Order: sequence, then C-alpha cells, then structure tokens
Amino acid sequence: MKNFFYSFLFFLCATGFAQEKHYNSQEIDINEYIKGTLVTPVSEEKMPLVILLQGSGPTDRNGNQSFMKNDALKKLALELAENGIASYRYDKRILQAQRLKIQEKDMRFDDFVTDAISVLDHFQENEKFDKTVVLGHSQGSLVGMLAAKDRADGFVSIAGVAQPIDSILTVQIANQMPGLKENVQQTFREMRTNGSSSSYNPVLESIFRPSVQPFILSWMKFDPREEIAKLEIPVLLINGSNDLQVDKEEARQLQEAHPEAELVILENMNHILRKIEGDDLENSKSYNEASLPLHPELVPTLVEFIENIE
Repeated sequence: MKNFFYSFLFFLCATGFAQEKHYNSQEIDINEYIKGTLVTPVSEEKMPLVILLQGSGPTDRNGNQSFMKNDALKKLALELAENGIASYRYDKRILQAQRLKIQEKDMRFDDFVTDAISVLDHFQENEKFDKTVVLGHSQGSLVGMLAAKDRADGFVSIAGVAQPIDSILTVQIANQMPGLKENVQQTFREMRTNGSSSSYNPVLESIFRPSVQPFILSWMKFDPREEIAKLEIPVLLINGSNDLQVDKEEARQLQEAHPEAELVILENMNHILRKIEGDDLENSKSYNEASLPLHPELVPTLVEFIENIE
C-alpha cells in the first residue's frame, strides 16, 4: 500500500509538471563564438522565431552581467513561448574573449553584427519556423538593424538609440561631468580624423583607453537613423517612459527616420523591461531583482506585431 501511495504521488507530480511546461529548451552552439538557447513552444505546427539581441557590455543570453541579474531576456523568451513564439538567445562574443584569446584591442562592433547574421543564416533553412523576427535591445537595436536587412521578416527595437554612439556618449558624460564636454568632443573629433586620440582626460580612461578606441571607432561609423531607413520589413519601436538610460525621444527619432514603423511607448517601463512606478532608486534596484515580472503590456505588444507579419 505504501509503495502504491508513493507511486500515485509521483504520478500526480509528474502529471502536474507536464501540464505546466508548455515549451522546450535546447542548448545550441552555432559556432565557436555563439553559444545559446533555443526555446520552442510544445507544438507540431510551424511557428515564428525571434532572435534576441542584448544590450551593451559583457551581457549573457539571459540579459545578465556580473553582479547584475535581472533575467530580462530569459523571462522574455519564456513568455514568448507561452504565446506560441520560439526564440533564440545567446551570450555576446565578448564573454567568449578569454576562452578564445581575443584581445580587447581586436574587438569590433562589426563582430556583433557578424554573429547576429550567423544566427539568422543558421535558422533560415529550418522548416519549423515560418518567419523570423530580430529583436534588439539597447545596443542590440543597432546590431539588429544591420543584421535584419534582407534576412529577417520583421524587426523590433526596444530602447534603441537614434544617434551615433559618440553623440550619445557626449551627452551622457556631459550630464554627469559638464566640465568635460569639450574634452569629450575634441577626443571624438580626433578619433574620426586620425583614427585615435590621446587628448582625453584621464578620468575618461575607461571609455577612451587605447585598447577600446578601435571598438568605439567601429561603432561610431553607424548612424541608427540611416540604418533603420534601409529596412523594407515591418518595424516595431518600443521604449519605456521610465527608462533611465534611453529617453523615449530616441524612439520617436527612429520613427521619423522610418515613418512606416509602429511606435509604442510603454508607460513606466524601465530599461530592463519592468514596470516601475517609484523613484530612481527603485528603478536602479530593479536591475538586480530577477523575480520582478516583465512589464505587463510588453509581451502582448510583441505578440500582436509578430502575428500580423505576413
């Protein structure tokens, strides 16, 4: 009787688990630079595939960095799967640098684009997916624009900027250290003219050190407004009204460059896709609170856009 009881209890637990799980998760390495996770709904029917591209810095496939765990992209992948949409997300190449012995001075923004294109090419022939959408968050927005052209069926920018990176950094640094604005402008001018600069204030070493300048320079050559204007696919622009890093005006400027794009400003959404109604402290704390749910309107907005792509 006891054995029957435990067997029955196990059956109930196993059945409950099976009923709750509506997706499959599979680790897929596309090449030596790209290690990621494919999440697919449990279905025999064809489905859309979303390629998730994360923001700046050493960010992993889940949207996390060292000492900062919010699981934004992991949560997004699982919620998309609950709505019948597959996704692939992967660690940025910068996280593979030590293993592959890639030096900082050799990193280029174009490497991120190359990786995104490799992902798109990998899944292009997979008959399980009936359309492919690129979703770029923050820095990933520009990466996605460049990779999606002539390869994807749709493009989504979340918290993407409209200005070239030197313009963005100039404003950000000037807001924090107004006295350095002129020095920053001079440094960027020299980089554009000479390919490098040694005129930067030592306080800005983390941004302008010689080993980083080639990467920044390779990033500076792209203007997001010019790149998004080249897209001939459906485009969705999303920004949060409570984003401390990217103002919603950036999304509006991207729409000016691509008037056919759909623009959605989600009330009180912050940079890591959470709804924050409190002050800046609460906003900042959320970057390391993985238990917080995504903004309730984000996934429905994405699902509607993706389902309407023909």
